[in-house]
Amino acid sequence: MSTERLTTTSYVVLGLIALRGPSTSYDLKRAVGHSVGYFWSFPHAQLYSEPRRLSEMGLLEVATELDGRRRQTFSVTDQGSQALRRWLAEPVTEPMQVRDVAELKLFFSELSSGKDVLTMAKEQVRQHSDRIRVYEDMEERYGAVDRLAPRLVSLRLGLRLEHAALDFWTELVGELSNASGSGQARDAS
Repeated sequence: MSTERLTTTSYVVLGLIALRGPSTSYDLKRAVGHSVGYFWSFPHAQLYSEPRRLSEMGLLEVATELDGRRRQTFSVTDQGSQALRRWLAEPVTEPMQVRDVAELKLFFSELSSGKDVLTMAKEQVRQHSDRIRVYEDMEERYGAVDRLAPRLVSLRLGLRLEHAALDFWTELVGELSNASGSGQARDAS
């Protein structure tokens, strides 16, 4: 069985089902929302199409309800587990990917007004502060659950990244506020 056609989303699906046990696509959508969705975004529609594709490849088994809503529940096969373990064992050689719209807008900020950049920076402070509270709440709720300890390692990285982003945006708010107070703010209008 070739795994050439497997994508990162394929491995997210395989990994979540391996961790959770048999799951419907709806179960996967909810699990992503409470876990990897915080740091790996992709269209949730893929959580409905990808399990079927992986089933056709022999990496997942599917059980369909005979009546009612005819929900499909997916389970990882031995082949799926092997493919997941091979992927997990591969070294990661590509750099960390950051797809941050605020950072992209910041790059083009000289084409904007100082007031707009300041507004965006303040919003980023709010968003990163909110995310830190969510992560700290998760850490508090699940930190003592031994079986979840391996998953909480990525939460530590997430917290550090959020704190770094919060520090940056807070500093930028201060710089922009000082510049606007001293009449140095740029205005492209």
